[in-house]
Amino acid sequence: MPTTAVEAKIAPSMLSSDFANLASEAERMVSFGADWLHMDIMIIDTVDFYLWHFVPNLTIGAPVIASLRKHTKAYLDCHLMVTNPLDYVDQLGKAGASGFTFHVEVSKDNWQEVVKEIKLKGMRPGVALKPGTPIEDVYPLLEGENPVEMVLVMTVEPGFGGQKFIPDMMNKVRTLREKYPKLDIEVDGGLGPSTIDEAAAAGANCIVAGSSVFGDPEPARVISLLRTSVNKCLKPNFI
Repeated sequence: MPTTAVEAKIAPSMLSSDFANLASEAERMVSFGADWLHMDIMIIDTVDFYLWHFVPNLTIGAPVIASLRKHTKAYLDCHLMVTNPLDYVDQLGKAGASGFTFHVEVSKDNWQEVVKEIKLKGMRPGVALKPGTPIEDVYPLLEGENPVEMVLVMTVEPGFGGQKFIPDMMNKVRTLREKYPKLDIEVDGGLGPSTIDEAAAAGANCIVAGSSVFGDPEPARVISLLRTSVNKCLKPNFI
């Protein structure tokens, strides 16, 4: 497990950006103070095209990551909502992804292999869980010789932007923070000025925010507000 102090990391979700101007949107977010750029990768398996396994949307893939990498040095925080994450490790590593977060729901049998391959490709491994998944399901991935380095607690059902924050998910964050005080804990879904204090108080330090950032006339103000709230809670408790 990481031994350094946790820090606030604000990650605007590029799912809410103007896809026609992705490179300039990325540059804009970094200039406004973003630490990471959150990339939602939702892909269905070709062989099961009509089953829509994990989420019923298609968004960013490795070619987009590769194209964006040419225009930014930012940390690309990739969240894989796919049924077979191992299939995408090599291509995302080559594309220039920085972090590779996969879902525990589809990786209970091969997560050790997934984590090993992620690290071999030079990316940082993380694990995500949906609202209905017990927090205990990620514990095995945080123990042993080859643990993940971040847990993403989904605070909405994955698949669509603009959903309402689910407050009950903060119990998961709180439990994780108490058990793993030096862990990066990310939250994604419905985060903004009205919900950040609750998330930060529970112990989340990596904040994904989409519509609340891109939909505000002053994105820099929102990013600063999110960071301030996290730092206020981190300093007395987890540093």
